[in-house]
Amino acid sequence: MRKHVTLVHFQCILFCLGGFLLLREGVVGDPRAQTVNITCGRQLEHNSTIFVPNFVATMENISEQMRSSGFGVALTGSGPDQNYGLAQCYGDLSLLDCVLCYAEARTILPQCYPFNSGRIFLDGCFMRSENYSFFEQYKGPEDKAVCGNATQKTSTFQESARQAVSLAVASAPNNKGYARAQVPVSGTNESANVLAQCWRTLNASSCTACLENASSSILGCLPWSEGRALNTGCFMRYSDRDFLNKEQSSGSSRGTVIVIVVSVVSSLVVIAVGSAIGVYVWKHRYIQKKRKGSNDAEKLVKILYDSSLNFKYSTLEKATGSFDDANKLGQGGFGSVYKGVLPDGREIAVKRLFFNNRHRAADFYNEVNMISSVEHKNLVRLLGCSCSGPESLLVYEFLPNKSLDRYIFDQIKGKALTWDRRFEIIVGTAEGLAYLHENSKIRIIHRDIKASNILLDSRLRSKIADFGLARSFQEDKSHISTAIAGTLGYMAPEYLAHGQLTEKADVYSFGVLILEIVTGRQNNKSKSSDYTDSLVILTWKKFQARTIEELFDPNLMLHDHHNSNVKSDILRVLHVGLLCTQESPSLRPTMSKALQMLVTEELLPAPANPPFMDESTLELGDTCEDVSYPLNVGPPSSVATVSYSSFRPR
Repeated sequence: MRKHVTLVHFQCILFCLGGFLLLREGVVGDPRAQTVNITCGRQLEHNSTIFVPNFVATMENISEQMRSSGFGVALTGSGPDQNYGLAQCYGDLSLLDCVLCYAEARTILPQCYPFNSGRIFLDGCFMRSENYSFFEQYKGPEDKAVCGNATQKTSTFQESARQAVSLAVASAPNNKGYARAQVPVSGTNESANVLAQCWRTLNASSCTACLENASSSILGCLPWSEGRALNTGCFMRYSDRDFLNKEQSSGSSRGTVIVIVVSVVSSLVVIAVGSAIGVYVWKHRYIQKKRKGSNDAEKLVKILYDSSLNFKYSTLEKATGSFDDANKLGQGGFGSVYKGVLPDGREIAVKRLFFNNRHRAADFYNEVNMISSVEHKNLVRLLGCSCSGPESLLVYEFLPNKSLDRYIFDQIKGKALTWDRRFEIIVGTAEGLAYLHENSKIRIIHRDIKASNILLDSRLRSKIADFGLARSFQEDKSHISTAIAGTLGYMAPEYLAHGQLTEKADVYSFGVLILEIVTGRQNNKSKSSDYTDSLVILTWKKFQARTIEELFDPNLMLHDHHNSNVKSDILRVLHVGLLCTQESPSLRPTMSKALQMLVTEELLPAPANPPFMDESTLELGDTCEDVSYPLNVGPPSSVATVSYSSFRPR
């Protein structure tokens, strides 16, 4: 057992997190990681099996350079799928802020795929990828200015802005392409602030030409209070707001920078940060949280390296036949999954996580941390991960029958799931969730319970998978306030409306899953020519009208000879599903109570109405913040408390 976490080990974890979690002592500024513009090329990649590894390798090569100098160039491969890359932070960013900004850029730029090129301007850094050498280009047809239009400024501000732009353009070429200027506005307490930055691949004359073009276009934004020039070889910005980070000391690893300050800075904001701070960049424009210690990251390091969870990338690549499409098991929002066979003959499932989306770093950490800390027969077992290659990989036990959705939503495959098997799947899922909520060392909420995340073993027994969105919290907390994430159709109304997460969100999702298993219909695709209500509402209405048998999946009766007993069982399970999907979370049972209702003959209360009874509330806007759902619980159902005496517990 290794007693100490080495720097190499920690860097490995940083890579697995996509470079988003950093450990550093010092002052945290603003990485300015908000996207200004992304432009994708028009030519498709030539061969994805060559282009993708080349692109990933280029990004990682640049990552290493960014961590030491704030600038990186790389070339990977040859021929039509060769990849040239460049990334650079603007001169006022510290190395810490620089890596955070680049981490954002490298997760957004892959959105250009399957086109083979793209460039992204953030307010703190730039990244570009092409299939040809562009390093000495300083102008092009894509050059443009982006103007702010919130406030029109006075003529005195405009004059100060012109002076500041002129000063920056004159100074940057002789200062490694970087300059900043601040010119006070006469008769006011504000100033015009300017940043000018050329890419380091340009010589002084090319930098001058680029900035002169940029200044000409950016001054066209006046009289507006803000303007940015997005040019092939440089970036320039002016603003009436002091957006620049404070000067770095001469002892900084970035070196001394020449700063043009015409006015005396009246105040400095110094943010004291404790040692060993782990910083996540995704939430807001400014880094707002202090974290005392890096316990989470160090725990992950120990998990990986002290318990033999780490796999060599080459081993997994060979096991999957270089991720051959013939071995592909499925594709999800967070990556592709491949079947593999290890040298010792063990079958495994490998989740491949390149082309990360914005939140993949935190999700990767969650998945490793959550699933490695729990063990239950109804949870998919994590065997390890790979942090040593060009991609992040998770390794799971192999489950030959894949996911539940492949059966219940397919009229042919659905015949393999008799009622007894479906009931066993429902109970197994309930047992796994009850363990996560109540019996593990930490309270864990899965957040994405749905049929595609329920995997089936060789005997068609259920195992809960995909812990990328899972969250844990302390016993003394009633709920977590968090960004909304999950799958529409399975998310509880209070979570959608307010972002308040409790175990009852999983209970709601489980209730939807029950209804899908019994009916063979998918809740979030329920608006079709056959029926207009969601599956939850439709089931509740049929239950109220005592015609719920009309919803039974016809496959349920094919292999059962005691149809009267089976019918009673199904009615009871649907009743439990409706109790789990009630609008008010306080009325929903806990998972342990739901499990008890499933396997005993106790009397069941009448379910109250489900959410979204007003169908207009199902029309979602562009952002979750715009979604609002009525949370008033309607009158109790008129259906009396029901008992199912013929129910046969398993």
